[in-house]
Amino acid sequence: MHTAKPLAIAATLALTASLAACGGSGGGSSSSSQSASGLTLTQVTRAAVGDIDAVAWNLPYEPSTIDPSHSFNYSENTVIANMCESLLRQNPDFSTSPALAKSVDHPNPTTWIYHLQENVKFWDGKPMTSQDVAYSLNRGLDPDVGSYFGSYFTNVKDIKATDASTVTVTMKAPDVLFNQAMSTSAGAVVEEAYTKSAGKDFGSPSKGVMCTGPFTFDSWKSGDSLVMSRNDAYWDSPLKAKAGKLTFRFISDETTAVNALQSGEIDGEFFYLPPAGLSSLKSSDAGTLYYGDSLIFWALLGSAETGPMADPKVRQAFSLAVDRPGMAKVVFQDAAEPAKALTNPAYFTYGKPIFQAAYDALPSIKPDLEKAQQLLKEAGSPTQPITIAIQGSSAVHEQTGALLKAAGEALGLTVNIKSIPVEQYGAIYYDPKAREGIDAFLSTWYGNVPDPLDVYAAFVKGGPNNFNNYDAVSSQVEKARTIDNDDERATQVSQIMTTVTNDAPWVPLETLPVLAFLNKRVTGATVSSVYLYYPWAAALGKSG
Repeated sequence: MHTAKPLAIAATLALTASLAACGGSGGGSSSSSQSASGLTLTQVTRAAVGDIDAVAWNLPYEPSTIDPSHSFNYSENTVIANMCESLLRQNPDFSTSPALAKSVDHPNPTTWIYHLQENVKFWDGKPMTSQDVAYSLNRGLDPDVGSYFGSYFTNVKDIKATDASTVTVTMKAPDVLFNQAMSTSAGAVVEEAYTKSAGKDFGSPSKGVMCTGPFTFDSWKSGDSLVMSRNDAYWDSPLKAKAGKLTFRFISDETTAVNALQSGEIDGEFFYLPPAGLSSLKSSDAGTLYYGDSLIFWALLGSAETGPMADPKVRQAFSLAVDRPGMAKVVFQDAAEPAKALTNPAYFTYGKPIFQAAYDALPSIKPDLEKAQQLLKEAGSPTQPITIAIQGSSAVHEQTGALLKAAGEALGLTVNIKSIPVEQYGAIYYDPKAREGIDAFLSTWYGNVPDPLDVYAAFVKGGPNNFNNYDAVSSQVEKARTIDNDDERATQVSQIMTTVTNDAPWVPLETLPVLAFLNKRVTGATVSSVYLYYPWAAALGKSG
């Protein structure tokens, strides 16, 4: 769903990843597992032995805002997750638990009742009220706010504070994704009075935010750093921050960032794509590289409504020609896994046998040029050029683009690669004019919640992320959102997964672990991809 800079208004993640020490010292891990290709995958690093005065963390780019309603990308979420809490909480193992809502009632298919925690205070000492919660959720319905999470509110009729400790959401139609989204920034709670007084500057360097989380907003110096401090009055004592101060730097150049990690100038960083200096981090004496359990995937997103890539047979042929194992090894430096589908088994948190059976039945990841050429023949052997957009400043984008061009040309297709500067690449996601003349573009994407339906919901007809207006599963997606029963929903969504994989409106390429580097003096960080919504830095402290 994102790539580098604000790849706004999209959604999503993929891979069952989590690595302990891949090199360096100061490692150790908990809840590790093995991926299909042998990566050791980690959710949380070894527990800290004590508090620490200050930690410096790098972001791949400076956030555009820290308003939770506009937090649909890596840097934004990395920061906001430690400050602004939601009604529910995604945990490092992808389970969901209470957060600002201590419990949830679902008395009928169109009603969600949230019972709020008591004695929760905003950083300014004011109590969190049900009115603050209702106001925060209603921002998702407000067109003037323009929340990037607005699609989760599609079926909402109204949101009301029904008493001092209860908020009730009434739906126009049943929607299982709504409640799940309350564990993301869609369910984040902000202080109504502060938000209104800040106006359009809410979430900006000058005003920041007012929330309830384990870290408080201190300052934001554009072009340099964003600083937050421990919230000593935090309500949830097990998650009280161990670091007194957390400073985020904005070093966007990969080589400079890797050098800063090696020197100890920076204590840690999450990478959503392997940096050029990945090998040096693997063998670094300065700290440990972790592969985090993840929902992130790398894909070629179709954006053409006419031309060769508008034809499912051409997209299928293209997919069959791609050497995913070679891409994982060469482009991703063995820090990826070939993808059979957009959603890998990390998403299968319900109806697992149903999803797994459908997943296992999907076509092999091995290239099949003979079948690809047959499909192209059936499609009329198109000669019109195909233009694929890549982000020019990224080695992974450039190398993947070269492989895709070679794969297409091996089939007799003409493939042009269009390099777009990082500052302009995000516009592809939300501006149709920016997609003019582009048949497909490369992207990392992640599901906001561990449900395959969250990814496939992008293919609703007319949806903001349905870039090529693919509508073969639109009605199935809408039906699946109404199904409360897990096995029934899994059956419906697994059929959607099969159809989308075969039609390839988005061509799945690789599933990606989170790459996280921690200096040997710190540990305790959450490194699974829920760091985007979970207070991942709260337990970050001395390694001993």
